[in-house]
Amino acid sequence: MTNTLSSELAPSTDPAELANQAPPSFGHAMHKLFEFDPSYVNLNHGSYGSLPIPVRVACDKLSARVEANPDRFLRIECIHHWNEARTRVAKLIGAETDECVLVNNTSHGVNTVLRNFDWNEGDIIIGTTTTYGAVSRAIRYIGDTPPHPQVSTFDLSFPISHAEILENWREHLRQVTSEGGDLKQTRKVVAVIDAIVANPGARLPWKEMVAICKDADVWSVVDAAHAIGQEVDINLSEAKPDFWVSNCHKWLFAKRSCAVLYVPRRNHHVIKSPFPTPHTYHSPEDEHYNGPEDFVKLFQWTGTIDYIPFLSINAALDFRQWLGGEHKINEYTHNLAIAGGKHLASLLGTSVMDPEGDLTLNMVNVELPIPGDIKYSDEVNSLVLNTLLLEWNTYAAHYYHNGKWWTRCSAQVWNEISDFEVLANALKDACQKVVKFSKQ
Repeated sequence: MTNTLSSELAPSTDPAELANQAPPSFGHAMHKLFEFDPSYVNLNHGSYGSLPIPVRVACDKLSARVEANPDRFLRIECIHHWNEARTRVAKLIGAETDECVLVNNTSHGVNTVLRNFDWNEGDIIIGTTTTYGAVSRAIRYIGDTPPHPQVSTFDLSFPISHAEILENWREHLRQVTSEGGDLKQTRKVVAVIDAIVANPGARLPWKEMVAICKDADVWSVVDAAHAIGQEVDINLSEAKPDFWVSNCHKWLFAKRSCAVLYVPRRNHHVIKSPFPTPHTYHSPEDEHYNGPEDFVKLFQWTGTIDYIPFLSINAALDFRQWLGGEHKINEYTHNLAIAGGKHLASLLGTSVMDPEGDLTLNMVNVELPIPGDIKYSDEVNSLVLNTLLLEWNTYAAHYYHNGKWWTRCSAQVWNEISDFEVLANALKDACQKVVKFSKQ
């Protein structure tokens, strides 16, 4: 199972020296730039991200500067790095710098948005059957809390085409907004939309869904956890979601954990406080209240944390530029996801969820050879997890959806087609154990 690495000499991992040398070829030669166990076959980058050595070295240098003089760095220097990171990530996603702030992760950002709405009786929050677990529970929690806005769930069962999704989404919003009698004129409807669903790892037509929301007078909150670094040419100024948040520690190669929260200027008034609430919060009850605090200033300091993950965005973007930029990176990973998914399916004797590739960016979903009547359980989950990670030292996400078991493989710059062969052997072993266990 050991990866066969290229014989190319490893490049320097000092970020300052990268520009003077060519990067390794995509594939196993890239392992020189990451710190994986040499026998580990990683096809699950999408869950937690993976930190390149040059980015880690840059983070270590920043950490050393913090510890050399915490007061000087945190009181004076940090803000300059923070603003640079916001400026650069804003350019990447087609937004203004002061429409972007940095938060811990996408769940944190979505919660920040949802908890800043002034909810009233009769308001509605829309999630989907595939909304990420923590976000789905946040929606449910808000519905459980006075004044108890209603929770509406949009069904998404894959495989399904983008055209079907849009048709069903338009009809769902029509039904939701047409009900409610007298409340229709005053209530708010807020829809949480995935840019790329976590499980299945499927790209949604989120820009078109946002446009449908706008036509229906529905607020759009886009959970784009997997988008930045995987979806190119995002251009939020053109797509115009009401809110959008994406992890930078996943596909962008920043340090865990950090995310960018985009709030267009027209909606700054909605965000009255991050959480935790900072000392800069302005209350209408303050003696000299002169309106809410500036949106960006609210997020500059929300308590003492390790700011290095936020600042690592700069090194991550330098690294990606050195590799060849967003389009070159994603051309390789997308093509590998398509080819690897088909190869894995042929080895397992199953099929890919998305034969045409319309739903697939860099994550591909392949059916597992487990009968659909074997439902999800903690025992089955542990059996698959332990077999893959502890016995075979490989992993791709596994899940149960729409009556079938699937694996979600994340293709990255260090992967090659042979990695899918290693995974196939591991999955065959795991699936056989699940079937045997279920017959006991």
